[in-house]
Formats: sequence, structure tokens, C-alpha cells
Amino acid sequence: MRLPVISSMEDMTRLVDELGFLPFFKGDVPGFSIAEAVRPDLWFSETQEGPWEWKGPVIRATGCAYGKFYRGKAMYVSREFFPDFANLRRDGYDYDARVDDGLARHRDARIMELLTERPSLVSRELKALACAGEESRKQFDGCLSFLQMQCYVCIADFEYALDRYGRPYGWGLARYATPEHLFGEDFSAHVYEREPAESRERLRRHLKSILPDASEGQIARILE
Repeated sequence: MRLPVISSMEDMTRLVDELGFLPFFKGDVPGFSIAEAVRPDLWFSETQEGPWEWKGPVIRATGCAYGKFYRGKAMYVSREFFPDFANLRRDGYDYDARVDDGLARHRDARIMELLTERPSLVSRELKALACAGEESRKQFDGCLSFLQMQCYVCIADFEYALDRYGRPYGWGLARYATPEHLFGEDFSAHVYEREPAESRERLRRHLKSILPDASEGQIARILE
């Protein structure tokens, strides 16, 4: 697949809305990523914004979900398809039901407890509250990635430090939230309305329509 060249935040926003799925980094399907489509001069430019700076604005503009959804790498999923995607990844379980059935990992529980109690937390706040010792700090990033892959957690936005002129600088800090907090009833009322197998087939058909040359295995690796 060859995406159109991305030269602006508006280009990225349009692709998220049009395709429904848009990985940030190169994956199994050649050409199907922001990394392969953005104009080379926009990466790490000192004079103009590029894909790193556009991540948060694209989330806000589209109302989409963003997180480590694609084999541990970042991907945008549109509001239209995210309930089915979460249903598939969660296998039809909300987190409490997963705990009740003994399917949740104990080391993830504190992160979920904190994000269920609060609308959102910046990464450093979440880590400080969730980690009680050296071992839990070592596990933190892996737990957070795992919960994103299961679609119990996503990135709501990115926040930047400001210089004395009020200009943002440095790497943005991710703000994490549960989809239930972030999207409200638009998500909660629809996430489990289909069987996971039905959600999978709906998503498979959509991905095949936008990636006609992708194999079933490549599509499965986006979904699983």
C-alpha cells in the first residue's frame, strides 16, 4: 500500500478519519504507516512542526483512540471502529469481569484502579502513584503497554513543558485514560454489543477493503 504524502497535521487527521486505522510506525504491511508517508524534512525539524508534534492535536481533532495497539507500537483507531476493536481485544470482558474470572494479571491491577478512579493521569503521575518499589517500577512500562494492547487504557493527549515565553518544548508526556472515561457513553454503550467474533469479522472486512493487497496473516496481526 502507498499512502498519500503527509505534509501537515490536516493530512494526518484526514487519513485517520478515512482509513479508520493508521499505525504510527512501520509494521507488517509495507507503506501502511505515518512513518513511511510523512515528508522526510518534517521529522525532527527545528523550524516547523512534524508528526511528533501533531500526535496530540490529531487525537483531539478526530476524537479517535491512540495507543500501543499494534503489536506494542502506536496506532490510531477511529471512533467508528474502536468499540469493535476494544471488544475483540478484551474478548468481551470488562476489566472487573476479567478480574472476577481470574483472567487479569495482578501486576496490572493498580494501574487500572488508579485510572478507574480518575478521569486521566499524566505518565509520571501514574507511575509515581502505581509503583511502590523498584520491582513495580521495572514492570510499569510493560504493564501499561499490555493494558493498551488489551484496549483497557489509551492515550488521551500529550502535554509539554513550557519555556519562559510559553512555548512548548521537549518530548510530550502522555496522558492516560480508560476509554470509558475518555469517550463516555459513546463507547460504553456499544463496546460489547456484538460477540467478539462478529467484531473481528467486521474489522477484518474493513481492513481488507483499505488494504486489498495485504494477506490474511498481515491483517490478523493488526487485529490480534
